[in-house]
Amino acid sequence: MIYALSAKARTSMGKRSKDELAVMRVPAIMYGSGLTNQPVSVPRSEFLKVFKQAGYSSLVDISIGEASAVKAVIKEVQVHPLSMEPIHIDFHQVRMDQEMEANIPLKFIGESNAVKADSGTLIKSLDEVEVRCLPANLPHELEVDLSKLATFEDSITVADIKLPPGVEITNDLDMTIATVSRPLTEDELKKLEENQVGDVTAVKTEAEEKKAAEDAKTAAEAAIDADKK
Repeated sequence: MIYALSAKARTSMGKRSKDELAVMRVPAIMYGSGLTNQPVSVPRSEFLKVFKQAGYSSLVDISIGEASAVKAVIKEVQVHPLSMEPIHIDFHQVRMDQEMEANIPLKFIGESNAVKADSGTLIKSLDEVEVRCLPANLPHELEVDLSKLATFEDSITVADIKLPPGVEITNDLDMTIATVSRPLTEDELKKLEENQVGDVTAVKTEAEEKKAAEDAKTAAEAAIDADKK
């Protein structure tokens, strides 16, 4: 799928001007190896639509003014801490003849028999991996088939990911992606409940002791005041 954004050159790298705020444009910076950093701005609604689909792992065709579109990836999006609206974007322009590295999200498919039939709990240890490839080979996501987790002894590692041609994972291939833990036994559940009750009782006792100490202190101060009188 082709993702595209129309950008407009900016004269500075500062905050959005009043004009940009009025037409809902987001300031951004375009940079890349051997390139001069170029400040630009993009339409907010157009960017949000592209970002939702492309994320950080797909090439985006960015055209600045009347110039021909260039290939880039969305590298970073700064958002307002309250509104969570984008306030600045970093675009990394890529060269199609040079390898690049990017974090690619994992898409979990299939169903684990250890979860479905044996009531286990699925544990995901990774949700993305780092790959190296030419920009044209950059995958949007990589699938992880959970059906391989048939028993509690099974695990899925980075080495189990099927890669498209020309793509290399830079993570340790022995890293665990997903496993299934056994359900708790009745004895384990009972001990867990007892521990929780014990914790609550301990907290309650501590609170009671603190209150008693405060009452004793108040009584002692009152007695001292009475003696002075």
